Amino acid sequence: MNARAGSGWQTVLADLSLILFMVMASAVNETPANSPPPPSQAAMLPALGDPVAFWRDGAGAPPLKEWLVTAAADPRLRLTIMAPPAEAEAALAMAAQAGRPVRILIDPAATTLVAALTYDQPPLAQGLQQASAKETNR
Repeated sequence: MNARAGSGWQTVLADLSLILFMVMASAVNETPANSPPPPSQAAMLPALGDPVAFWRDGAGAPPLKEWLVTAAADPRLRLTIMAPPAEAEAALAMAAQAGRPVRILIDPAATTLVAALTYDQPPLAQGLQQASAKETNR
């Protein structure tokens, strides 16, 4: 039995495959000169609670300030205004006139101004956490 180790065509092909793999792996890591810079962080929309009241800008809709007067006056409710980028200035003007704390979300997929009143204020959850911590310390 004559086993021959050495450099057959299989070894040459394996070497060429490894070289091709290393060249491709290094090219994947490079960005082209004309490409936009990658975003620093993926945009994540905050979680909204179930809406108690919902307002949409359109024909026949009352102004946001009038709608807020007729909606629930509970201070635990958070007003969130969602707007397309083209209407960001209008959303800021509405927030200034709201008379309560407002969260503004600029959503590229949005088509019109939308406002929602939701029970998703952080103090509610913090109050529950503090209450449960007091009970465990007893």
